[in-house]
Amino acid sequence: MELEKYEPLEESGVKQYDSGSISKNRGLVWLGGIAFTFFIALLGLGLSKIVGFNRIGPLACSIIIAVIYRQIAGYPEKFRTGIEFSAKKLLRFAIILYGLKLNIDVIFNQGLPLLVRDIGTVTFAIVAMVLIAKWLKADASISLLLAVGTGVCGAAAVAAISPIVKAKEEDTAISVGIIALMGTLFSIIYTLLRPVLPLSALDYGIWSGISLHEIAHVALAGAPAGEDALAVALLAKLGRVFLLIPLCFLFMYWMKRRSSDNAVQETKIDFPWFLVGFIMMSLIGSYVFGAYITVSPVIMDGISKTTTFILTMAMIGLGLNVSLQALRTKAMRPLLAMAITSLILSIISYFIV
Repeated sequence: MELEKYEPLEESGVKQYDSGSISKNRGLVWLGGIAFTFFIALLGLGLSKIVGFNRIGPLACSIIIAVIYRQIAGYPEKFRTGIEFSAKKLLRFAIILYGLKLNIDVIFNQGLPLLVRDIGTVTFAIVAMVLIAKWLKADASISLLLAVGTGVCGAAAVAAISPIVKAKEEDTAISVGIIALMGTLFSIIYTLLRPVLPLSALDYGIWSGISLHEIAHVALAGAPAGEDALAVALLAKLGRVFLLIPLCFLFMYWMKRRSSDNAVQETKIDFPWFLVGFIMMSLIGSYVFGAYITVSPVIMDGISKTTTFILTMAMIGLGLNVSLQALRTKAMRPLLAMAITSLILSIISYFIV
């Protein structure tokens, strides 16, 4: 896209430019950046339909495309403002919409026993991941994001925590890719183990829900055990999603304490207003939809797919900041730490079901 040339305006011997034309072209460049992430997201969605790639989902597929594009063509600087808008603003909007997936009423009425186990899962995953990563001397930022993603709800948790802990966009993208890879691997292993494990369908569903990473991974592993097992698996998983709310505020408190203890340089912690939106959407989905407003399953499914697509666009903006050199030098040890943590979590949670 070629930008039009601006004609200087002579006024009192001083050259000026038409601010209206400049604003117009900046707006077009901004829209171009958003369109760029939209197009790559479509490619990622199409790639995720292919056998093999359908196991890792559109988010990971889109990040792969974005990373490959970065290595071949470099970062598209021309569209940076629009791409950054997708990576930051659309990311928060997707997290807000994600709140509709959390039915608080169901958790409080049916899932309190599961919630206790979920608290144990989240606590263990974060503590174990941080300790193992420290032992392996893995990158601290990526390890922390992976710890939260492993304990709570995968990519959505990583995306929610990332701005609070001031993580780099590159680290966020790497973490989401690792979560998608590891979660897919474990969900396939669960599916293969199900016929030989001495677990009832419901117990298998609980095991899947309290230990696997993403909601999609829980659905993938739980579906072969039947509808009842899948339902309890998703209920257990939603309890972990619910814990994202208090966890974010705990991390805010931790970051503030950390910055106040630093006498040299204090870091301003912006309040994550998108979490308020997340809570509001959770309340609407839990107590308004169904009770006062009837929403068809088709519409809810459409909102869910839209949320995933918007989150995918945001991930592309993050993925464009990843270099293969960073993947080689920063990702391997956090990947190993997460593999060890996920394995231990699966074994422990199996014996407490």
